[in-house]
Amino acid sequence: MEALEEKEEVEKPPEDVISLNISDFLDELELDVEEASALSDESDFDWSSIDTSNLPSSYKTNSQQEKKLLQLADHFFQQYSHLCPDRKPLFIHPLNECGVQKFVSTTVRPTLLPYPDMYYWSGCASFVCDCLIMEPLKCPITPPSSLYSPTTILKYQRGNCFDFTVLLCSLLVGAGYDAYCVHGYATLEMCSLDQTQELCPRLRKPPEVPEEEDPNKYRIKYPLEPQSQFVLQQKAKKEEETESTQEEEREEEVVVEVEKPKRDPLHGLRVHAWVLVLSGKRKVPETFFINPFTGNHHSTKDECFLGIESIWNHRNYWVNMQDCRKGCKDLSFDLSDPFCWEIMFPESNKASQLPTESPENDTDDMQEKEEIGMSFEMPLSWVDRIKVSCREYENPFPRGKKVILYDKAKQEKWAAYANADGLVERLTVYADSDRTEELEVKEWFKHREDLLYMREVNHQTLLITDHFKPGHPLLLKAHTYTSLEPETGHTVEFYHTARVDGLWKRFETATEMTEYFMGREDFLHMRHIEFGERDLGMEMAGVTAEANARPIVEIKEYFHRNPEKPADEDVGERVFMVIDDVIQLTYHLELHDTIASKVVFCRVIGREKREDEIFLSRENTVKYQPWSSEKHKNMRHLYNLLWELRAEQKDLKQLVRDSEAEMLNILMVREDEEANIKLTVSLYSTAKREEQHEATVLEEEQRSSQSSLEESQHIGGEDESVAPQTATNSTM
Repeated sequence: MEALEEKEEVEKPPEDVISLNISDFLDELELDVEEASALSDESDFDWSSIDTSNLPSSYKTNSQQEKKLLQLADHFFQQYSHLCPDRKPLFIHPLNECGVQKFVSTTVRPTLLPYPDMYYWSGCASFVCDCLIMEPLKCPITPPSSLYSPTTILKYQRGNCFDFTVLLCSLLVGAGYDAYCVHGYATLEMCSLDQTQELCPRLRKPPEVPEEEDPNKYRIKYPLEPQSQFVLQQKAKKEEETESTQEEEREEEVVVEVEKPKRDPLHGLRVHAWVLVLSGKRKVPETFFINPFTGNHHSTKDECFLGIESIWNHRNYWVNMQDCRKGCKDLSFDLSDPFCWEIMFPESNKASQLPTESPENDTDDMQEKEEIGMSFEMPLSWVDRIKVSCREYENPFPRGKKVILYDKAKQEKWAAYANADGLVERLTVYADSDRTEELEVKEWFKHREDLLYMREVNHQTLLITDHFKPGHPLLLKAHTYTSLEPETGHTVEFYHTARVDGLWKRFETATEMTEYFMGREDFLHMRHIEFGERDLGMEMAGVTAEANARPIVEIKEYFHRNPEKPADEDVGERVFMVIDDVIQLTYHLELHDTIASKVVFCRVIGREKREDEIFLSRENTVKYQPWSSEKHKNMRHLYNLLWELRAEQKDLKQLVRDSEAEMLNILMVREDEEANIKLTVSLYSTAKREEQHEATVLEEEQRSSQSSLEESQHIGGEDESVAPQTATNSTM
């Protein structure tokens, strides 16, 4: 900023141009302030009307140590303004909610909240950005005149970037991080919390894992066919010419499309506050920034951050003395370097390194400052202890819901138990930037009794995918469907380690079913079943689908290689053509074989089929035997093999019927779970457990009152029945 102002002074444009630029700048600034005021009007909240009568005395008065601190801050501010007249005023001692000047370092109140997520910077950042409503600065190019305490900000759940930053820094310092509040400059999008040009974090691809080195990298590479260097040069020239022409055409298209480029008139002047986390403590490997509006971490070289004026924590205050013409890319964050950072209260015996114009006149002031700084101890924070109840922690959203707009996406968040179906987050992906055509919707759930935690809805394919946590009674992991009606196309994934059969995936339609297995002892990894059409006569008669089962046409099974068996005895594929009464075996290949061995058992034409009889002849047996084993040529061996296959075919048909019944049961259970959604109460959800306890106490009171009323009615009826009996006795 200092360098830019010096450059403007050297050029000295004409007075008319200067006046015109200033007037335009003021007009744009007024428009910007009007927009900010409009946003604040939408919130319909007046900070001047808040009640400060019940605040502690430390909010309303300054102790002797705080008064001395303010004097030292004024002395530092005067020196800074005298030695750096071109720099912007420092943000040192704004007013608090009671109208009392407080030093910014004493506004930071280190606090560790008793929640597991708040021990990490990500949990603290997400809590702050969720529980507060963003308010823009009244003037976008100057810091605010007041800085309220984090307790007041949490009470009313709203604030500007400085309020966000002080609260987040208080939580981070309490959690053990080396965190600092930053007063600087940022882009329009960051200052106004505009994320419509950014990609949603949920849609970002994970970093690619570097590929492993090729184990054959040291093999001998034989030379390729010789090529003419002249021909290669000519091809390269032609490619360069075509690329240059294409680039020119693209540039012309861009110029035509973007006739009026959007430029922020206040670029580089917009004030913003954020958090700096230095490396070292809590095993932080690299220094980074945190934008308190979004809770996202950024590199210190991020182009969205345009400069830094000062930073502070609960112990001290530093002024940036480095050039920020290139933003924060080249800044050094070694706070012990006096040439980069001017510290307010020296932490060592070194004298202050502010540049002085007249060393003789300022020697006494510098010595006085050093002596005072060495003898002065920063007072404790005037802010009361930051408290967040369990109810506030579990429901941080002030309006019950939070909506974030991204590029072609919209993210919605709710508190746990806010929705009856357990919905806590929804991400909608659109095809256009105007967010009119939906492509995909992802929903996240919590505390559901059916253990559903995510649902994906693809509006293009109309597919719905439900994801479940481990522990579902049906061992479900994922379920993809278009409708919960049977035989409409379902893909079900299971937690296979908990199943006896090792089934991890099943795909079923009206005509086929495919099952995938893992970790089986028989090395089976896939089973494919083809179904025929049902009997139309039985369907017309109103017979249920279970009674009118689909006829099984074919069953195929695929096996992995069993290394303990020779290849000519290890079956790789097994086909049971049930209707045609054909069984086909295909064996695995040896290492250098190309054609697999096969055995086919066919039905004898003109002979009736009987289950208790096996007819084997050379006519109904087809063999291709490249092996040399003699037992495969023995008819008795083939007879025993066919007998075993017939028995296994019978068992397989029963397994297929069991799979069909299991799919029907899954659909019935899922339909019932969706119709009667139940939420479980977490052990850590204190607020919800209190509500549940109150509800149970109320129910018990109602039951006791109702039972007492029934008893009284019963006793009254007995009295009435006794009365006529006594009357009759007296007449007798």
